[in-house]
Amino acid sequence: MSLALLHTSPVHVPVFDALRDAHHPGLVLRHLVHKDLLDRAGVQGPETVTGDVEALVAAAVADGATAVLCTCSTIGGVAESVGARLGVPVLRVDRPMAAAAVRAGRVTVLAALHSTLEPTCALLAQEAEQAGEPGLEVRTVLVDGAWERFEAGDHDGYLDLVAAAVDAVTEADVIVLAQASMAGAVTRTATRIPVLSSPRPGLDAAAAAAAH
Repeated sequence: MSLALLHTSPVHVPVFDALRDAHHPGLVLRHLVHKDLLDRAGVQGPETVTGDVEALVAAAVADGATAVLCTCSTIGGVAESVGARLGVPVLRVDRPMAAAAVRAGRVTVLAALHSTLEPTCALLAQEAEQAGEPGLEVRTVLVDGAWERFEAGDHDGYLDLVAAAVDAVTEADVIVLAQASMAGAVTRTATRIPVLSSPRPGLDAAAAAAAH
């Protein structure tokens, strides 16, 4: 079985390779890295990259992928809609995380990039409705300065800022890290509030889809 992963940053490649090696040995991963999709979606809106995402998904399937995982939260909804239109299993990495979060109660969402907040909140609302939790309380936090460090290649500085923002949260039952790139911050926090990240559950769900 073969899974194609659509990334908007190369930093995700070793993360998902390591998760595959630890939890899904034998799963073939094909990494497609297209930073320009996030650049354009952040300025013009996620829907403006629909055609490009559709072409990438179609090409991946033609090359043998049995499922596609989009690891970018900003364009995850676009990727899902493309999959539905093509009849191909296309998953967004943050949906399993969101499904777990809405069962916990009050949710605080942390993001380093503003364009990620709206799609993440919309996803949480979808999952809350499906779970019978229409009154879900969601608070958002944009981590000041974090994305600038990420783009400058200061990954440790990026994760430290995210971890500090996590530890500053007090009124929440669960904390959601909206971007897959934030996952490494979990081990740098001191909070007792559960902190959810997307790579592990997202890959688990995509591996199951690829197997079928």
